[in-house]
Amino acid sequence: MTAGSRGDVAPYTGLGAGLVRAGHEVTLATHGIFEPLVAGSGVRFHPLPVDPRAELHSPRGRRLHDARTGAGKLVRLASMARQVADEMTAALVEAAREGEVLLVGGSLGPLGHALADGLSVPALGLHLQPLHPTGDFPAPVLGARPLGRVGNRLSGRAVTTSVELLFFDAVRSLRRRHGIVTARRSRGPRPVLHGYSELVVPRPRDWPAELQVAGYWWPHRTGRLSPELEDFLSAGPPPVFVGLGSATVPDPERVSREIVTALRAAGVRGIVQRGWAGLGARDGDDILTVDEVPHSLLFPRTAAVVHHAGAGTTGAVLRAGVPSVPVPVQFDAAFWGARLTALGTAPGVLPLRRLTSTALAGALRRATEDGSHRSRARVLADRLAEEDGVAPVLAALDRLARRP
Repeated sequence: MTAGSRGDVAPYTGLGAGLVRAGHEVTLATHGIFEPLVAGSGVRFHPLPVDPRAELHSPRGRRLHDARTGAGKLVRLASMARQVADEMTAALVEAAREGEVLLVGGSLGPLGHALADGLSVPALGLHLQPLHPTGDFPAPVLGARPLGRVGNRLSGRAVTTSVELLFFDAVRSLRRRHGIVTARRSRGPRPVLHGYSELVVPRPRDWPAELQVAGYWWPHRTGRLSPELEDFLSAGPPPVFVGLGSATVPDPERVSREIVTALRAAGVRGIVQRGWAGLGARDGDDILTVDEVPHSLLFPRTAAVVHHAGAGTTGAVLRAGVPSVPVPVQFDAAFWGARLTALGTAPGVLPLRRLTSTALAGALRRATEDGSHRSRARVLADRLAEEDGVAPVLAALDRLARRP
């Protein structure tokens, strides 16, 4: 069970497909708009209400851009999430009653684990970000600026407490509306596996043993590149892909103009993805506008990728072995952008609020002309290809099955 944007869902489609191949029956419970992502995977689908794209484009969703800090955005997100959590609870209860084990995405952690406790079934946390407090880095949703070991840990505790409070009403409603008593059976840390690689974010040494890093869960591949896109790729040198995924922007027309100007100033061809931000460009010989495309098919054929640095897109870029320009918009994006820079696969971070054609053109030149970024990206991609993120989840399920 998971909730949020496409990046909060897609990795679980590939993980689910891997579990199906190993003989498990798997149901993905998430927003109904994402049902096409499991097509052909063998994974069943249980729809949850709420359209996250519509929420982000609503007046309360647009107010996220009013906040200038990670903490401010988190407060506004919590307000949004609190209002929709109750809408999803009944559907989650229905799905959970059919499960022998609950695999709980980080975005639904407190509610999912409360359901597992109330239904007396085992649960395993599956997180796409390092949400547990650590002294090694601050809470990812608050940005990437180090706060010292004590400050880093305190920021993590503040975020986990905020998430628990966010679901307080929904958890309390389980008993009142659904007859589910949520008293926790065990006091120890809950087991959690993280769906990214230690090559990208090393496991903090101050984490308890129950928190492990599994490796990336690559999305189940659906769709293919359109003939129009194939023709564009074949018509010239590898282009730069520009897309902000599920992020929204206050002024899509201005951002689109800056992107087009930057691509031409840098002397590169471009593929601009509309995405949830509604970006666009007037198509020509050097620029093509597209809708959703399979990252795993397109990214390896690009010169570089300009992206919003969400966890899912960051993983896709690393898998493709190409340099990138992270343009963080909100939440954990600054954290992932900083990791790409530290790994040497990106020349630096260009936050959305500082995005101009001049700044982006400069970043594109550094990303595409400095061969060190591509070589580091290629080496890292080769090492990631050797990892199997599904195997640790299968092992964890076996342990849960043996638990009395």
